[in-house]
Amino acid sequence: MLVERIKSDWEDTKKLFRSVPSIVMVLFTLSVIFMNLFANKEIRTGSSYIALDCGFLLSWLVFLCMDMVTKRFGPKAAVKMTVAVALINFAMAGLLAFVAAIPGNWGEYYTYENQIVNDALNSTIGGTWYILLGSMIAFVVSGIVNALVNHGIGKHLKKDNFFAYAIRTYASTMIGQFVDNMCFALIVSRNFFGWTLVQCVVCSLIGAVMELLCEIIFSPIGYSVCKKWEKENVGSEYIALQKVA
Repeated sequence: MLVERIKSDWEDTKKLFRSVPSIVMVLFTLSVIFMNLFANKEIRTGSSYIALDCGFLLSWLVFLCMDMVTKRFGPKAAVKMTVAVALINFAMAGLLAFVAAIPGNWGEYYTYENQIVNDALNSTIGGTWYILLGSMIAFVVSGIVNALVNHGIGKHLKKDNFFAYAIRTYASTMIGQFVDNMCFALIVSRNFFGWTLVQCVVCSLIGAVMELLCEIIFSPIGYSVCKKWEKENVGSEYIALQKVA
């Protein structure tokens, strides 16, 4: 029955969020929220074909958290976390838009005494609907791709060491980040900013490489945390439930 399946899946989801360490959920959520805020600032590269924004400074952390959850709890858990964080981000975006709509001055207004400062901050904090929508669609799609690729590669690796973790993580991150960047570029940059298809592909690829480099730097931390989770049986109740199912 559909109702029973929904109830069962909801119980499964509650066990998942009780099992995933809170610090991972906090980092995952905050990195998504601030990643979208940071994306409002471009990084000057001096080339029309290389477009980067400050969002990539945190996007690697999003994928690091997803890779850790995928390895320990499975792809289904990572997808559920991705959807949950996307919903939280939508709620936060609504709150920020509400704050931006409240009459009043930001602190920086009294430094410059110029209404343009208020308008600029309200526009940045309040966000733009098509940017938020494009970003969240890209985030959810890339999160699903990342989880499936990571898990799929992991099933074919016989050893469970850092080399195996690196293979599945680097491959899934590179592919997932490219999908994320490309989805956003096709939905937003091409339709609203007039990017060419070449710019979309090149910038998505460059962004994915930059984000992968950050992942490579911090992947030893992710691996050591996963091994610690295994040693301490973190989330064993949820994992046992998945094996039974």
